[in-house]
Amino acid sequence: MTLQAYQLACTRGERELFNDINFEIKAGDAMRVAGTNGSGKTSLLRMLCGLTYPAAGEVRWFGRKLRAVREEFGSQLIYLGHANGVKDDLLAWENVVVASTLSGNPVSRDQAYDALEALGLARAADLPTRVLSQGQRKRVALARLWLGMHKPLWILDEPFTALDQKAVTALCGTLNQHLAQGGMVIYTTHQEIDLSAQRLLYLDLSRDATC
Repeated sequence: MTLQAYQLACTRGERELFNDINFEIKAGDAMRVAGTNGSGKTSLLRMLCGLTYPAAGEVRWFGRKLRAVREEFGSQLIYLGHANGVKDDLLAWENVVVASTLSGNPVSRDQAYDALEALGLARAADLPTRVLSQGQRKRVALARLWLGMHKPLWILDEPFTALDQKAVTALCGTLNQHLAQGGMVIYTTHQEIDLSAQRLLYLDLSRDATC
C-alpha cells in the first residue's frame, strides 16, 4: 500500500508555489507537511486527494495514476480540510452521519453518538451545530476519523486547530491507533505533535523538494 508523488508542481496565477516534490508513503507512515503561509500546503493536500491537478508531475496510488483509480481511491480516503465542513442547521450527530455517508462510509445514529462521546461531545450530540464553540465544531468534523479506521489513508489539514489539550491527546491516540493498524496519515499542523509511526516523514514546502 503506497501513495507516491512524482515531481509535483503547483502554480497560482503566474506564481509557482512549489516544484519537484517527490515522496512515497507506505503503510504505517505519517508525513507532516510544513511551510510558511502561502507555500502551498493546502494545495498539495488537495492534489493528493485528487481534488485538484498538479501543474506538473503526478500522484500514484498503489503504483497507478490517481486519475485512473479515482473511484477506488476515494473509497479508501478520509480528507478533512482546513474548514470544518459542518452544517450549521444540522444536529451534531446528524453532521457526523451525513459527512460519513457522503464519503462512502454510511453510519448509524448510534455509531455517530459513540464517536461524539469518544470526543467528549456526548452532551452536545443533539444540539444544532451553530450553537457549538469552534473547538466543538472541530471535534464534530473529526468524529469521522473514529468511524473510518478501515480507510487506510487519512489526509488532514490542520486537524489540531481549536482543540483543547484533552482533545489533542484523544486525537493523537486515534492517529497512533490508525498507524499501528497499518494506516497512513498526511497532515499539516503548527503544533508539535508526537506520533508513533513506522516512519515519520517531514516535508517543508519552504525548502524541500524530496522527502
